[in-house]
Amino acid sequence: MQEGSFEFPVGVHLAAGFLFSLTGALAAMRRGYDVVGVFLLALVAATGGGLMRDGLFLQQGPPLVTRDWRYLPPVLGACLIGWAVNHWIVRFEKWIAVLDALGLSIYTMIGFFKSLEANLSVPAAIMVGMINAAGGGLLRDILTQEEPLVFKPGQFYVLASVAGCLVFIALTYQATMAPPNAARIAMVTIFTFRVLAIRYNWRTSPMQPLFTAQVIPPRDSKTGNPTSVDPP
Repeated sequence: MQEGSFEFPVGVHLAAGFLFSLTGALAAMRRGYDVVGVFLLALVAATGGGLMRDGLFLQQGPPLVTRDWRYLPPVLGACLIGWAVNHWIVRFEKWIAVLDALGLSIYTMIGFFKSLEANLSVPAAIMVGMINAAGGGLLRDILTQEEPLVFKPGQFYVLASVAGCLVFIALTYQATMAPPNAARIAMVTIFTFRVLAIRYNWRTSPMQPLFTAQVIPPRDSKTGNPTSVDPP
């Protein structure tokens, strides 16, 4: 992979934070939370992935969100907009899903690049990029006492993040393409993959055992024929 860094502009960070904050604010309002609950759940949805990235994996001092006050205004803005459009949320669900796909692409690559800059291995960087994108939703579901969506069969989400990281690796292998250009293509890949999954309902399915035990019924000792066993 080609060496080099690619720093996302602060505006891109803030835009992605706003998009994820909106999903958290709307989830809180559907549960009837007060203003404090709405703000905190929006904050967790926006920054949870970054907190997990910086606190658990990179460990390079205080998390970025605690060192830059500019992350808070987008959260407040998302709460206000969520408050304004909450009654018409059904009309905006598809658009919110598209905006979430955009945030997914941005947060995946932010986590992926920060991991590479911290000298993590490529597989570890892919994992951190995925957590950076999905960690906020994971914490949001845990705090609201719901089974995390990321654990359950559903439309492709995390797989879109992994696909984008793999595209970046393929494009930069042996200096084939500069990291900034490869990052843009990877983000487009994630966004497109996620939007297509929404449009055509591409879904994962429950994982089944590879091998299933075959139940052999007992046989009559005289005739050799299978005997039926009454259920208890």
